[in-house]
Amino acid sequence: MSRDLLLLLEPGFTDPAHPGERFVCPHGVAIEGLLAGEPERAVRLDVKRVPFARPRPAVIEALDEAHQGLPVLVLGNEHPLPDDAQTLGDTRFVTDTKRILALLAERHGFPKVH
Repeated sequence: MSRDLLLLLEPGFTDPAHPGERFVCPHGVAIEGLLAGEPERAVRLDVKRVPFARPRPAVIEALDEAHQGLPVLVLGNEHPLPDDAQTLGDTRFVTDTKRILALLAERHGFPKVH
């Protein structure tokens, strides 16, 4: 059975358009906080942090070249698949940050967002 795969931009990434500055993804920072606060749960899924620059090979491998936006939760088959997941071939995934946070709670026991 395959595990859920969470793809995030690596924290502190750089952007050539803004030399000398470092950034975090505004959509991924809440997810990063949840992972950091619950490391014993974070090991229940696969987490990959990828560089900002495109192409993003890890994302292309999981989805395809047209779907490189992050964050994304690629759903494994260890848990029931939600009806609202996007579909790409046989792959189911979620890109909405609020929904990713909810699924991390539902599927992996993380605290819910209040």
